[in-house]
Amino acid sequence: MITVGVEEEYLLLDPETCLPVPVGDQVRAAAGLGPMTEDGEVQAELLQAQVEVATPVCTELDEVGGHLLRLRHALGTAAEKYGCRLAATGVAPFRARTPVPVTRDARYLALRDQAPQLVAEQLVNGAHVHAAVPDKETGVAVLSRVRVWLPVLVAMSANSPFWDGKDTGFASWRTVMFGRWPVSGPPPRLTSLDDHDSRVQALLDTGTIRDTGQLYWQARLSERYPTIEIRCADVQLRADAAVMFAGLVRALVATALREHEEGAPVPECPHELLQAMNWHAARHGLSGRLMDPAGRSREAGDVLCMLLDHLAPALEEAGDTREVTSLVHRLLQEGTPADRQRRALTEGGLPGLTELITTETTAT
Repeated sequence: MITVGVEEEYLLLDPETCLPVPVGDQVRAAAGLGPMTEDGEVQAELLQAQVEVATPVCTELDEVGGHLLRLRHALGTAAEKYGCRLAATGVAPFRARTPVPVTRDARYLALRDQAPQLVAEQLVNGAHVHAAVPDKETGVAVLSRVRVWLPVLVAMSANSPFWDGKDTGFASWRTVMFGRWPVSGPPPRLTSLDDHDSRVQALLDTGTIRDTGQLYWQARLSERYPTIEIRCADVQLRADAAVMFAGLVRALVATALREHEEGAPVPECPHELLQAMNWHAARHGLSGRLMDPAGRSREAGDVLCMLLDHLAPALEEAGDTREVTSLVHRLLQEGTPADRQRRALTEGGLPGLTELITTETTAT
């Protein structure tokens, strides 16, 4: 069984204005969460209106869901002590004219010096799923097989339509904002671990990135754990939607491992086409059409069916079929979280939007 772990980033928002509140240090301290992971269950993020959590290593999806709900509830309770609410939304829908302070960490301060405007606007929150791989060489082979499915996950997870008080027209504005960093978007097709390491070393040698933590590819090898990290998804409104993505990612990795062992050909997709597919997914989410891994335009529901067919053996082997497929069907019925945010604003104005993105965060 492939183990998984999930990291989620959240915003702290004023319940009346929906503006970010820079009390991350206080909320983390008040949450009283223990060090169940290497770096602790709750961690600081780049800006002081954000917090990040990490689950322990999990074998079952129920474990993932239980830990995420526990962490969200603890942080939500702590946030209310400081007059704000926890919000699982991909970007801050509104922001004040005064930038949110950067967390006093040497690495974060160096990032601010490198790209001050990007850091000032980095009120973005993702969901990162780690899935275990036997070794880094195998991990590279997995990356080259899962990369063609990343735009589909971007479309499914879209949860960031609003920025700076306006509808961006995108379902995942977070994807666009992250794309402004030098090394971002879908990873290139990598032929071996040596190929991976030489590309990374070239980026380090030129000073394009300061360290491997600035490899903002949507899928990458983890430096700290024996995993690959799929980091293309917006943070999800609901904890059970994050569980769905954990199940999908585990099945993607399991399927890629099987194909690698069987010597199946690696999917061919030119990098420029994959970038275009990623942009299209961020723009439209599941509204209308979506590109499949071969770059063909299809109905979004058909592409999701292709994904489930591709993953069916792995989902069945892990015992995840029923839970994951039911959550995918719910997603098709309700629309993406971005769709739900737009409906909430249309029907209830700012109070309706704020209520949605804060109450859903801790809903069971």
